This record gives sequence, C-alpha cells and structure tokens, in this order.
Amino acid sequence: MNIRHFAALAITAGLSWPGASRADDTKLTIMVFQGMQNLPIFTAQSKGFFAKRNLSIEVQIAPSSEVMREGLASGKWQIIHTAVDNGVAMQETGKGNILIVSGGDNSFNHVIAQSDVNTLADLKGQTVIVDAPDTAYAFQLYEILKRNGLQKDKDYSVKVVGATFKRLDELERNKDSKVSMLNPPFTLRAAKDGMKDMGSVAKMYGPYQATGTVVMRDWAQKNGATLVNYLQAYIEGLRWSVDPKNKDEAIRLLAEGLKLPPDIAAATYAIAVDPKEGLAKDARLDLKGMKNVLKLRADWTGKKPGNETKYIDLTFYNRALKTLKGS
Repeated sequence: MNIRHFAALAITAGLSWPGASRADDTKLTIMVFQGMQNLPIFTAQSKGFFAKRNLSIEVQIAPSSEVMREGLASGKWQIIHTAVDNGVAMQETGKGNILIVSGGDNSFNHVIAQSDVNTLADLKGQTVIVDAPDTAYAFQLYEILKRNGLQKDKDYSVKVVGATFKRLDELERNKDSKVSMLNPPFTLRAAKDGMKDMGSVAKMYGPYQATGTVVMRDWAQKNGATLVNYLQAYIEGLRWSVDPKNKDEAIRLLAEGLKLPPDIAAATYAIAVDPKEGLAKDARLDLKGMKNVLKLRADWTGKKPGNETKYIDLTFYNRALKTLKGS
C-alpha cells in the first residue's frame, strides 16, 4: 500500500493503535495532516501515554485545510494539529473563535518542482499548486515567488489541490503542475521520483510557526483538564520520540504510521530530531515565527490581523509542562 492509498483509507477509517479503550475514558477525535509531525501522536498512542491519562484518541487525516477548519468549528473534532495560520484564518473570517495552545514545528517545507524547472523564474506562465489558496503554506509560496520576481495571478496561476499527499500525487500525475510546498516524508519521495528541491522555506523566508495545536476557545474553557492531559501525553510522546535511545523504535513507528519503506522512515526521523530544525522542544511555540505568520497574512490578504495574543493561550500548555515529570 503506498502512502496515498494509506492516507485515503485513513480519511475514512481513522487511525488506531492496539489497546481497547475503557468505558470511562474521555474520547477525543483529533484531525491532523499526514506527515512526520505526527510522530509524537504515534508514540503517545503506542506507548500508552494517552491511555494512562484516561484518554481515548481517534485520529482523522485531513484531506484539506477547509475540511479541517469546518470540522473543528462544528465540533466533529475537538483538537487539530495544523499550520496555526489555519486557526488565525478561522478567527479572522468569523468562522471560529479559536485558541492556539502549543507549537510544534517550522513546517519543514521545501519548494518542490518538476524536473524541467531550473530556477524559480522558470515558473513564469506556469501552474503552482496549493492546499488552500488563502492560508499558511500558500502564502509562503507566493512570498518566495515574489522574491524571485513573480507576481501572483499575473505571472503564474494557482491550482487548489488539498493536503500534502494530494499535492505530491498531483505533481506525479500532472507534469503541467510545476511546483508546490511539500514536507517530509513527501519531499523525500518526490526526490526519489526525480523532482527538484528548490530550497527550504526556513532558509528562504525565515522563522515561521507552522504546526501547532488548535482548539475552539469555548471547548478549551469547558474541558481544561482534558486539554492539559492531552498536551501532557503529546509532550511525553515527543520527548520519547526524540530520545536517541528510542531511535530504532521511533523509526519503526514512523514507518508503520506513514506506511514508509525503512530508508525513507530513517531519513524522515533524522529530520525530525535535527537539533536546529527538527520538532520544537516540548512543542514550544515560536513567538518570532508567529509574528511572521501574521505579517505574511497581512501582506497577502491586505487585512491586518491582531497581534499574537489575540490567538494564543499558553495557560493549558504551561500547566501541562509544569506538572509533567522531568520538566
């Protein structure tokens, strides 16, 4: 089963790990995008970090940002792990009063292009593909192309495709779709298919708060203890995952969770634990990166959002960290 077939199955069925839930467990449905950023969740499920806090977790894989945002607003899922700009977009468009309650990573995004693209300037007159046209990684791509002399809507067209696994599939099937943002393990699979890595967003754009934990504000206020327990289990899963003594088992969890061959799983893990650019320690939120998220949104929507305190509440995170052994 390849990664796209696995992801399609996961959208329908959700992801589960061995171990029966108990009648008194608090049941949570969370939605994530497919990728290595889910390693702490794989670990927390597998090692029982959720279960020991009486949490029963069902994981749904997002086909698109739109589905993810709509489901959070309607209560289909209580927690999402997503580019935090998706939460900001919900708040700014009146589609949900959200809170960003932790960080996660800087997106690990690279600009991935078809093999016939030699420079970003070659994309003039071509089609670029995105998840959603007005959030997060689409803004990253527009900004990077702008810095290379290309103007959105004038010099290239934008095609909306959906989540990362869908964008890789589009690049593989349609050579007229020339470029997209991808993160591991999709960047590694794209390289195997002969596509070109045009560079990392972190180096081309700078700090960016990408994946974070986002919830509805009213849900958090009513379920504070549950959210603290969830964040504790997530952080514990993250710590276990990046501990060198757990490397082999963590690679196995990545391989199983993302249906990866061993070499891709090992290469993906090496990126995840990189001390400078890997998963954020204890899922800390990068405030400088958050400021860049809001600046990018202002630049590409023409509407200035609020400052970061409008969207962030680290009260639950700090409570989780304070009472977590080893903090």
